[in-house]
Amino acid sequence: MYLYIIFENMDLEAFNSGKHIKQREYKSFLPEKINREWIISTPEVNKLLAEANRLIGELNAFSQIIPDVDFFITMHILKEATTSSRIEGTKTNMEEALIREEDINPEKRDDWAEVQNYIKAISTSIKELEKLPISTRLIKKTHKTLLSGVRGKHKIPGEFRTSQNWIGATLKDAIFIPPHHSEVNDLMSDLEKFINDDDYFVPHLIKIAIAHYQFETIHPFLDGNGRLGRLLITLYLVSNDVLKKPSLYLSDFFEKNKGYYYDNLMTVRLTSNITQWIKFFLVGVIETSKESIQVFKDIITLKNDIETKRLPKLGSKTENGQRLIKQLFQVPITDSKQVSELLKISPSTANRLIKDLIDLNILSELTGYKRNRKFIFKEYFKIFHRELEN
Repeated sequence: MYLYIIFENMDLEAFNSGKHIKQREYKSFLPEKINREWIISTPEVNKLLAEANRLIGELNAFSQIIPDVDFFITMHILKEATTSSRIEGTKTNMEEALIREEDINPEKRDDWAEVQNYIKAISTSIKELEKLPISTRLIKKTHKTLLSGVRGKHKIPGEFRTSQNWIGATLKDAIFIPPHHSEVNDLMSDLEKFINDDDYFVPHLIKIAIAHYQFETIHPFLDGNGRLGRLLITLYLVSNDVLKKPSLYLSDFFEKNKGYYYDNLMTVRLTSNITQWIKFFLVGVIETSKESIQVFKDIITLKNDIETKRLPKLGSKTENGQRLIKQLFQVPITDSKQVSELLKISPSTANRLIKDLIDLNILSELTGYKRNRKFIFKEYFKIFHRELEN
């Protein structure tokens, strides 16, 4: 005799977030499993979904027409790493993240290392998608990269938690207590099935919005859940070919709207109103897509201006200038030693080339030092970090 369990499709308006379970001295929240087909009947959601899909299509078009686009993706990843880590309390900024460890103030090296781990976690997990689906295996592997050798290194990197965690100062006054650790494996298995299930039709942006909420609610690790949950969004979009290149990251939107971000997640748990969370998420996709499209437009304009108007003024040094600019589009902070090594030229020749690029308003001095000076490709850097503009 066989027992068949059939999950009927369900309207998002009927979403049930879960229930509180009495433990010994507290109540943990046990979320409902989500692997089923979800129907969207709310006009506002469908309208936002159509706009978000249209803009992602436009973003994809830009990411495919720019030569050497992977150079510019490096800066997208850097911005995501610093912003997502900042939500969790690190204080490393984008300029510092671009500098080598030996040049970082020792007091800031822990924060710097966390950002570098995040950059590595993004890059390696996207590479892993070529041979692994989004799975608990990939999630654990990425988590290990994220926490190895930094402040969370004692919180079992790469393994689901085996004890209770919470959000708040202590368990007694916690804002939110995730499910008991005995439930984590089962809940993560359901989440993995939902992410990869092709039998149920759920639009990709709706699916990853639900998946992100569920991941943050399960809180499967002792540390790093926020950063990994936000990274999961981009991994999903890339793995399902929604994004041709990893050029869309929502952490900047979430940080700017940090209160609403946490409030909307908590509202789902308290009231089962997932529609409001999904609307917030889709607005984030729309706003971030618009910003990313503008970034690509600004890159094209700047690149054309430098290549056609400024670099030709270097004369016989033009070829070295082009090679250096190509590197600066990937890492827009440099020094004379790096230029000398990159171009295989003497330190004095490197210094003269840097001076030429300063005269062309391409580089500007960053540190204010007389020795060990660093230089920034400020026009390009501002495209990703507009707060620098005066």
